[in-house]
Amino acid sequence: MFQETITPEEIELLDLAAFPGRIHVISQPGPDLDHAVEHLSSQRLIGFDTETKPVFQAHQPRHHTALLQLSSETEAFLFRLHELGLPQAVADIMADPYITKIGAAVHEDIVGLQHYCPFEPHRFMDLQSFGGDYGIKEKSVRKMAAIILGCKVSKAQQCSNWEADPLSEAQLLYAATDAWICVKMYKALLASPRL
Repeated sequence: MFQETITPEEIELLDLAAFPGRIHVISQPGPDLDHAVEHLSSQRLIGFDTETKPVFQAHQPRHHTALLQLSSETEAFLFRLHELGLPQAVADIMADPYITKIGAAVHEDIVGLQHYCPFEPHRFMDLQSFGGDYGIKEKSVRKMAAIILGCKVSKAQQCSNWEADPLSEAQLLYAATDAWICVKMYKALLASPRL
């Protein structure tokens, strides 16, 4: 059984989680994009997240999605959408009914991606609702990871500039971890009894 909620103080006591695999940054068509599509298409479960450059002034229009993160347990792919757009081959993965894409609050992320390339989303798993089947009331990735996996996810880069060139090492690790940790949480939940 999982606890329903967790305090910031409890989270601070946990070990920091970080994606342990290879991180690929993809900003143009070519061999790296081809490898990403080939690898992700071979997976049954992939972690999913997006990042957007924050707006700090009131009444300013929101930026479009800057980064799409898709991760297996061994490789994370960070697609720089403001440079690359959303390639059709990647949109096809979003529409693939045989690949489960796991994230948190996925609806808004999907809408942001559809700005670049229309696709019909299939087989997205939202941990915010799925976690509820196990009695977890928390909705943030940080709090869910602490409850489900007993680890801490850094949010230090959350409000950084996701259109920066280049992205910092800290941004790359943050972005990869956010997608990868969703796969780890999903597998841990599947291995646990539901309420």
